[in-house]
Amino acid sequence: MSLKSFPKPSELPVPAGAEGWEKIYPYYLVFQDKLKDAEDAKFWFCDSQHWPTVFKPFETIGGEFAVKCLGQYNARHLMIPNANGIEFRIHLGYLYMSPIPVPEEKIAGRVPHFEQRVGHYFQNWDELLRQWHVKVRGTIDEMETLSFTKLPDMVPMEDITTGKAKDGSEVLLENYDRLIQLAYQNWQYHFEFLNLGYIAYLDFFNFCKDVFPNIPDQSIATMVQGVDMELFRPDDELKQLAKLAVELGIQPAFSNTDDVQATLDAIAVAPGGRRWIRQYEEAQDPWFNFTVGNGFYGHDKYWKEHQEIPLGYIADYIRRLDEGQQIMRPTEELIAEKERIVGEYRDLLDGEAQALFDAKRGLAATAYPYVENHNFYIEHWTMGVFWRKIRELSRMMHAEGFWTEPDDLLYLTRNEVRDALFDLVTGWGVGAEPIGPTYWPEEIERRRGIVDALKTARPAPALNTPPASITEPFTRMLWGITTEQVQQWLGAGEEVEGGGLRGMAASPGVVEGIARVVHDSDQLAEVRQGEILVATVTAPSWGPIFGKIKATVTDIGGMMSHAAIVCREYGLPAVTGTGSASTTIKTGQRLRVDGTKGTVQILDAEEPELVAGPGTHSHSHA
Repeated sequence: MSLKSFPKPSELPVPAGAEGWEKIYPYYLVFQDKLKDAEDAKFWFCDSQHWPTVFKPFETIGGEFAVKCLGQYNARHLMIPNANGIEFRIHLGYLYMSPIPVPEEKIAGRVPHFEQRVGHYFQNWDELLRQWHVKVRGTIDEMETLSFTKLPDMVPMEDITTGKAKDGSEVLLENYDRLIQLAYQNWQYHFEFLNLGYIAYLDFFNFCKDVFPNIPDQSIATMVQGVDMELFRPDDELKQLAKLAVELGIQPAFSNTDDVQATLDAIAVAPGGRRWIRQYEEAQDPWFNFTVGNGFYGHDKYWKEHQEIPLGYIADYIRRLDEGQQIMRPTEELIAEKERIVGEYRDLLDGEAQALFDAKRGLAATAYPYVENHNFYIEHWTMGVFWRKIRELSRMMHAEGFWTEPDDLLYLTRNEVRDALFDLVTGWGVGAEPIGPTYWPEEIERRRGIVDALKTARPAPALNTPPASITEPFTRMLWGITTEQVQQWLGAGEEVEGGGLRGMAASPGVVEGIARVVHDSDQLAEVRQGEILVATVTAPSWGPIFGKIKATVTDIGGMMSHAAIVCREYGLPAVTGTGSASTTIKTGQRLRVDGTKGTVQILDAEEPELVAGPGTHSHSHA
């Protein structure tokens, strides 16, 4: 049977131990009793694609900056005729979004502004994108200069003789504010081109659907995909390093990559090892500013600080090369396939229609690579530096007795951190004890309990009644939240033959294989050769495992989600936006994934044997 709507926020049970959770987040991020009728009248979907785990209070910064800045480009910069931004709330620790439509009577008035503004970008694309790189790099470079060091017992004598008349605490306070502002600055830059990439793609997409009514969505995506993308560079660098290691015959040095120093020492003394180390060091800047997560959480591990991760991937590539496997992406085949599809569709048109096809496809192919590449500069590089600086501040305050664990700052909101910092410098400045060490440890323990309790429940995929149709471009392309998909979640769509799940046909092909359900990046080591990856969502940085798996199935994500794009680049079938694959499917079950139709069949209904991968100890959280 099918339902008409999803639960209301107030109908979802609060997990035991999470009572009072609303108070750990800023007031403007939670549903309000006074606005209940208005908020219940809106449709909200859960963005577990970017925020798959519960927010600690400080981590809401990523959600706030990303969604606010996305919206400003729709609503204030580009004046997209039919779409404003996206409203967002945190409910039970997860982020929910509600796209804001433009009132019917205002759409026409926005069109000329939209054309003028978008036109400026598309006419000056290369030059503006070059400036974008300069701006973003400038922000990152300034972030790197900020530091949070303990204040001295007394100001140096030269501060007296030069008449400086300040104690250095102002630098600490300014650096914190500046760090927040710089992160905000790069998030504004983040969307300067991203929305344009989607607009150009959607324009070409709609044109194709118009002139070729039966064209598969994937064929449209194939016609514009970039093959040489910066987001693939970190992974490609590791492959080159694996090839060099095999060429030099230094494979034995990679026997235990968990011990980074011992591995690098063994390579250094091997014949040709110095040459390898040199290439390894060159690859790090900037390509190791890359996380196994997605950059939105304080616990995300970056390659730069956790070199056992890239070294482990290199060791795996070495093993595959030694087995005679092809590890490079099939770039030439991808280009040939793309040109074949472009040619076949182009030949079906003539005259003006063909010229329009060329122009629209050309624009989409120019703008499209940015959709993935920006990710490296913002989510990975900018946020990598940001979290490193936040940890430095947290550890300095931990040493001053403010909290019990080195990274506990994450349990404060960013404005509470300002208060705690002022408390610290006040106590120091007057020669008294600050209040924080007696206040924060207990409060942080209470919040830790709430966050842990919220983690025990999976989020509802959506809230309230869906609208008759969904038009906002991001919602459709990135999240895969289409009118049809939402009906499917409610159980109103077509049944999948033989039982199973339906989602977006995101990357073509049909395969059968054993499922491996992954809920977070720490479980990636469990994935075995030839398995089918089933996840809430995949991060772009999971690139190295796409060479191991046969197909991908996700709970959320559209044609432009990372899982869809990466699977197309690796020639693997993918079904995205199924709504519930990661909670329905169990590791070890046999699946048939049809990425051309968008269906996933579970071929054995009974409980599977648990397949423990290497280095696994427990599947309790799967």
